[in-house]
Amino acid sequence: MWPIKPFFFFLCLAPTYQQFPRLCTTPEALQTKECCPPWEGDGSACGARSGRGSCENVVVSEQPDGPQYPFSGLDDREKWPLVFYNRTCRCVENFMGFNCADCKFGYFGENCHERRESLRRNIFHLTRAERNRLVSYLNLAKQTVSRDYVVATGTYRDMANGSIPLFADVSVYDVFVWMHYYVSRNALLGGPGNVWTDVDFAHWAPAFPPWHRVYLLHWEHEIRKLTGDQSFTIPYWDWRDVQGCDVCTDELMGGRSPGDPSLISPGSVFSSWKVLCSKAEEYSNRGVLCDASDEGPVRRNPGNHNRNLVERLPTSADVEFTLSLPNYDTGAMDRSANMSFRNTLEGFGDPQTGLGNSARLGMHASLHVYMNGSMSSVQGSANDPIFILHHAFVDSLYEQWLRRHSPSPSQYPEFNAPIGHNGDYHMAPFLPLHRNKEYFISSKELGYEYSHLLNANQRLAESMRPYLDDLQGMWPWLLLAGLCGVIVTMTIVTAVLLAKRPSKGMLWPSVKSWRHALALPERQPLIWSNKMEESNYNSYQTTM
Repeated sequence: MWPIKPFFFFLCLAPTYQQFPRLCTTPEALQTKECCPPWEGDGSACGARSGRGSCENVVVSEQPDGPQYPFSGLDDREKWPLVFYNRTCRCVENFMGFNCADCKFGYFGENCHERRESLRRNIFHLTRAERNRLVSYLNLAKQTVSRDYVVATGTYRDMANGSIPLFADVSVYDVFVWMHYYVSRNALLGGPGNVWTDVDFAHWAPAFPPWHRVYLLHWEHEIRKLTGDQSFTIPYWDWRDVQGCDVCTDELMGGRSPGDPSLISPGSVFSSWKVLCSKAEEYSNRGVLCDASDEGPVRRNPGNHNRNLVERLPTSADVEFTLSLPNYDTGAMDRSANMSFRNTLEGFGDPQTGLGNSARLGMHASLHVYMNGSMSSVQGSANDPIFILHHAFVDSLYEQWLRRHSPSPSQYPEFNAPIGHNGDYHMAPFLPLHRNKEYFISSKELGYEYSHLLNANQRLAESMRPYLDDLQGMWPWLLLAGLCGVIVTMTIVTAVLLAKRPSKGMLWPSVKSWRHALALPERQPLIWSNKMEESNYNSYQTTM
């Protein structure tokens, strides 16, 4: 909760390449400390026979960590993943995955040879079909038990050093909820209430942007696998200068329930969602891990938050100041860091002065507090589907900073960062393994782009997409309306002619009669010459 961890959150949902692969949670795998599952394509470990990868020893960094966590050998996340596995798949070429079955980010195709750049769009620039698809995919991920992954409900010590596996089945979405809980949970030192709160392997330090970048990439990748839709991309919520939660509608992330303002409207599919791993204080008091059971509905009450923590939502000026800071991180590289881009982006540096340990939270953190519900607890924040939209925009700001400042790789710290955050540290709890500094690079190298970072003409075209889509859907009706109008006009003209000339002969008016009828209302000629008539005709434009 906020008195313990006033911070936040990142990425969210669906299955991914993370811990724990179901095939690596048997007593044999845990006791031999080997996670090298076979690739289904050839039946060999890591797809070795097909040249996809091989089972290799895990090499971890021995660089010293900062003083924020003064223990060693007490937490399963230390020197990840050695407590659980010391041998994992090492994939080659463009292959990736816990068994080398998938492609690296940005690559597609059976043999991962197709390079493609995906575009992440503003959620308000999605077409109606794309918005419906987003909601349905999220709900599908929430309702589908993950085929590849399970989550740990006990420590390695609780598992009797692997002889008694303690894992639970959860949905594809909830794998990610659990991951965000697990990486940010308190360190269990042994016994009820005996925890260390000043530790987080993905927040409050340099790995905050890279860790969440990988998290989003895996989530996006797994949604594609789940749905078979290789064109799917994560949208973002641009919250600069917003006056309220404009994504909190039943068409998008769910409106407010009229019966209880802290719940989601029953008109949204998200109102039926149940949360897990959201009771951080209770777990600490009991000295246990989250057991992955249902803990009630998603809660959200935007705007009714603690004003002493967050005065207002971020402005364009706050964002610009944050992006202007040239140093990625500074000082102790924690929440106290001054003039640090990372710390200011995360929300613990003041977005007007750059000073750390700000009394009021800004930028990324302020959105979590503002939501005043599931989003406002670090460990349980990914339960709310708004999480993914929020962190996609935070990632886009990280990308904007990288392009503006073109930092040297040496700007990412190799040592003395808080535990879990040095450059060569493997991100917990990902399998396959990723090192922090590997994602201190542009998104374009990872196969994706953000629409608000395109050039002006492309941004304009993107903003017009939903309107053009609506028009495209309407054109058959507009054509039908036009034809009906012509028929009605012809009928009226015919009726007028017949009423004025009840002739005994021809019942249908001649061409001459038509011209005369159309000119009936006029008493003075509108066109004074043939030349003028031709000129006016050629300059006439229809308007839409």
